[in-house]
Parts: sequence; C-alpha cells; structure tokens
Amino acid sequence: MAGQIFRNIYTISSCASNWPSFNRLLLFPTSVRSQHRLAMDPTQAFLLQEQCISVDTNDKAIGNLSKEAAHLLGPDGQLPPLHRAFSVFLFNTKNELLMQQRSEHKITFPGYYTNSCCSHPLHNTSPDEAEEAYHVGIRRAARRRLEIELGINPESIELSDFKILTRIMYGAPSDAKWGEHEVDYILFLRKDVAIKPNPNEVSRVVFVSLSGFQEFQGYLETNNIPFTPWFKLILNSRLKGWWKQIDNLERIDYDPVIHSL
Repeated sequence: MAGQIFRNIYTISSCASNWPSFNRLLLFPTSVRSQHRLAMDPTQAFLLQEQCISVDTNDKAIGNLSKEAAHLLGPDGQLPPLHRAFSVFLFNTKNELLMQQRSEHKITFPGYYTNSCCSHPLHNTSPDEAEEAYHVGIRRAARRRLEIELGINPESIELSDFKILTRIMYGAPSDAKWGEHEVDYILFLRKDVAIKPNPNEVSRVVFVSLSGFQEFQGYLETNNIPFTPWFKLILNSRLKGWWKQIDNLERIDYDPVIHSL
C-alpha cells in the first residue's frame, strides 16, 4: 500500500492530497524497501577505493584510508575508524527541506530516508577537499557530491552559499559487516536549484515543510521506513530549531564544539 501511495504521488498530481501539509516531489518510484540485500553494485564497489580523511576525536586529520576500510566493522563488531564526513540540508526558497531515500545499492543504510546529501571529503584531491581554512574543503566536497547524487550543476552553487553550523560525532552499525563512524559537518543550503537525482545513489526525493514534517515522519514510521542514524540524531537535537531560523541563517553563529550524539 505504501508503494502505491508513492507511485500515485509521482504519477498523478491529484493524488498528492494524500499528504496535504507538505510539498511532494518524488522520483524513481520503486518498492519501499526490498526484503533482501542486493548484491554489491559495481559502481558502489568501485567507490570503495576512494580515500577518506582519517581524523581523531578533535577532527584533526591524521591520515587517509579507503572508503571500504572506513566503513568495515571490526572482527568483534567494533566501529570503523573515525573519519571526516558532511551532511547537506538543502532547502528551497519555500523553506522546504529536500529529503532523499538512499538507493538500495548503497553500502550502508540502503533504503533509509535521510537529509539531502551525505558523503565524505576526499584525501589528495584537486581542488583540495582537505583544506581546512574557512571549511573550504568541506564546501568543495559538498558541491561535488550534490552534483553526483542530485545532478545539481556545480556552477549554480557558490562555496559561500553553504552555511556550516556545527559538527557531530557518532557511530552506528548498518549490518553485520558495514557501519559508520564519523565527525560529520552540518551544512545548510537555501537555494532553488534544478535537480536530477542519480538512481544509483538515490531512490526518491521529497520536499517537506517544517509544518508537514511530523506527518511525513509518521507515514514513514507506519510503513517501517527508517531514518539514517545521523539524520535521526540531528532531527532529535537541533534540526527544527535551525529550520525555524532558515530565513536568517546569517545570524546563526558557527558552533565549534564537536557534539557527541
């Protein structure tokens, strides 16, 4: 039934009244979640060779490691090595948040709903994504991944358009093999941009208003569609407070504390 609602919202605009309090933009209608994990996708397998930035608990870069090594659990289920990451929250000028459902091809948390774009700055890139002054490396990485995941033209985004709010540190297993352990930069971006999601990365996208978020969340919970752990932590701590200030982002000071959630 949930899959039918998603398909109707996508294919027949009149059916969008099923979710009356938030704007809908759903793409790539597929099943809500497959019952069995897909075999590793060759594109995602290739991306495991990318080099992430290894950090200590103060977010000091201490080396590099492959994306695979950064996400493999230890032999007794220990969290992977800590590494640097970012989470982009993209809002349109109606102040609606773009939420994405991760592709079933993703290595960690496939099929989960999360914020607009989540990934890692890479080691030894040009331009340099490890550059820390003014967080320019994180900004470059975010712009790169917005193009890869959502098809957003990088020329439509200035690095200064990103508002970096704070960092969180968290860890979570995805299954018996893979997990996350990250110092995660939280970036807000408020801009109307054309999107063309990459189905290898993203199953669906939807713009959700602050007033409609509770209904959206309830729908997902009813249909056993989970949020990613990092998004859930941000949602349950500071997201809605920031969202209420979205028209005055310049007034929000960067919080340098790394919050362990």
